[in-house]
Amino acid sequence: MAATSPWLVCRQRRPEAYLRLYCFPPSGGSPGEYVRWADDLPDAEVWGIQPPGRGMRVMEREPPPASITEFVDGLIASVDFTGPFVFFGHSLGGLTAFETARALRAAGRPLPERLVLSAYPAPHLPHPRSPLHKLSDDELLVAVSKRYGGLPAALLEDPELVRLVLPAYRADFTIFETYQHVRQEPLDIPIHVLGGESDLASPFLPQWQEHTTADFTVELFPGGHFYLRDQPQEFLNTLRKLICP
Repeated sequence: MAATSPWLVCRQRRPEAYLRLYCFPPSGGSPGEYVRWADDLPDAEVWGIQPPGRGMRVMEREPPPASITEFVDGLIASVDFTGPFVFFGHSLGGLTAFETARALRAAGRPLPERLVLSAYPAPHLPHPRSPLHKLSDDELLVAVSKRYGGLPAALLEDPELVRLVLPAYRADFTIFETYQHVRQEPLDIPIHVLGGESDLASPFLPQWQEHTTADFTVELFPGGHFYLRDQPQEFLNTLRKLICP
């Protein structure tokens, strides 16, 4: 099931690998950025999570999940996480990875060996949320462009393409802005949290410790919210050590 699920993308299959690394993208992100990490992680089979409305699924015109429940339920119904595996999630991906792990536990299914979560505050903390998902399409397009440093000109010049990708951005913001944390028992798996020194989320990363009874670490890198793009080799060296200790 994992090999054929539309929720998954893999650039380089490695059935003999030590483990599988499943990467949960941030708001507006696609799995393409993460599957390229396979070149630097030879001991892992790297999979990118591709929810409806993202990547190649844009052309399917599927409604993207607009709540954390829709995202998690759709993912675990489609993907059979087997063998040693690790979850990595950046920004919103950190939240979806965490909630997916909790849903697997509730279903009595295998859990990841560990969670590596990046640039997302501990989920039980109050978090200011601008109602971006309620903006008009034009207003949302401006907000997305500002938040992600400007969208590609080719996309902005193609109204049909904008119409295809904008619902996924709106859905991602809806997931984030309507999320309500439900307290549960901590996970009994290690959690490693990474972030950028100048990212606004970083002061709230240590509080993730409340969500595990196992090992817990926090490590900061030079840079902001997308520090992993600014320091790719340093980041990947750290990730390699965390997932293949």
